[in-house]
Amino acid sequence: MSSPQSRFYAARLAGTPVFDPIGESLGKIRDVVVLPQARAAARAVGFVVEVPGKKRVFLPATRVTSIMPGQVISSGVMNVRRFEKRSGEQLAIGDLLERTVTLLDGSGRATVQDVGLEQNRHHDWMVTKLYLRRIRSGSGLSKLVSRGQTLTVDQSGVKGLFGTDTEQSAALLLASYQDLKPADLADIVQELDAKRRIELAEELPDDRLADVLEELPEDTRVEVLTGLDSSRAADVLDEMDPDDAADLVQELPEQVAEQLLGLMEPEEAEDVRRLMAYDEYTAGGMMTTEPLITAPETPVAHCLAMISREEFSPSLAATVHVCRSPLETPTGKLLGIVHFQHLLRERPDRPVGEILDADRHTVEPNMPLSGVTREMATYNLVSIPVVDEDGRLLGAVTVDDVLDHVLPDDWREQDEPPATTGQIDLSEIARGIHDGDTGSEPAGTAASTTTRREGGRG
Repeated sequence: MSSPQSRFYAARLAGTPVFDPIGESLGKIRDVVVLPQARAAARAVGFVVEVPGKKRVFLPATRVTSIMPGQVISSGVMNVRRFEKRSGEQLAIGDLLERTVTLLDGSGRATVQDVGLEQNRHHDWMVTKLYLRRIRSGSGLSKLVSRGQTLTVDQSGVKGLFGTDTEQSAALLLASYQDLKPADLADIVQELDAKRRIELAEELPDDRLADVLEELPEDTRVEVLTGLDSSRAADVLDEMDPDDAADLVQELPEQVAEQLLGLMEPEEAEDVRRLMAYDEYTAGGMMTTEPLITAPETPVAHCLAMISREEFSPSLAATVHVCRSPLETPTGKLLGIVHFQHLLRERPDRPVGEILDADRHTVEPNMPLSGVTREMATYNLVSIPVVDEDGRLLGAVTVDDVLDHVLPDDWREQDEPPATTGQIDLSEIARGIHDGDTGSEPAGTAASTTTRREGGRG
């Protein structure tokens, strides 16, 4: 069995599994939280651990019993509250990597590639070593010679490591989170300060940023979008689902909103303007204008190919809407719908118009949220078509659209989910709305009694 290490490097430790004393996996190390000190080396006060569900929590250094190659052993006691960086703290990977420092021996500047920590006689983990890459300087041959040169120095041999004049590369930060789902990346963005949020947003591709904005609280997504160049902001709105883009545009100052709508692609802007004409808490205000639509003569095989496309969410892909031409909203007359399970049971060459579901439920665009919710709950629907007075399809409201409007406004910022014994019951939500109860105070959240003041974070 490997013996405990007396030194480790933060970037190399990232991804290492964390186990409790009996060998049960608790999560993986994602970062090291260090606290700069005026007259001594910076001290590690704990670790950021990613637990199941992609949630990041704090593990105090005092709860780590040993660090060995390929594993970190803890005492098994871990606070389940989402990690939040406190004032003065730095993340060894998230804040210090790629930071520019000046070498005190006068040999120039370098960027931090890794941070080494050693355990002292008091069993505290201290930042002692920095693995650096020199910044190219000079010209001609001297510049070529210095390219890529690396060196390891003591922390005391540099200045600027914890300064605020240089910031970590947003591109490197983004690379460390590239495998996260949009909702998880949104949690990370929410934890950053305003300047860092914009830096990270500028590095994200348009479609990725659009997905992240849809998961952020209202004030944060307005802050991010208005921090971008106008043309870039319009491109991001083009990539968003029309209903989410409409919600976001309505939150902007009127002058800014009109400017961005003018810069958007005409078809996308038209969809957004159409949705903005409806009250937010109506079927028209919640619907997406881009559900799956096909003609009655379309074969089942083609419909199955449509629903398999990655860009459609599961709730949208569950239903195909069969309409007369034109096939873009507002369409010709809605003939009916077909659920994907029904498609799976039919022969591939059969026209979809021959297998329309007998039970068809629709709502008008001005129906209030409470009515839409009751209709969906009564008939166990994951989506419901929105039609005008002539029976033309305008869009569809999905169950995730409903949940976004019935959950508390700050649900994305809550540390713990509501304690439930099963799946969410839409009929209960519908009754709550009907009675005037929006459920703004989730009942019963699980919380640990262990606080994050351990490990010198007081």
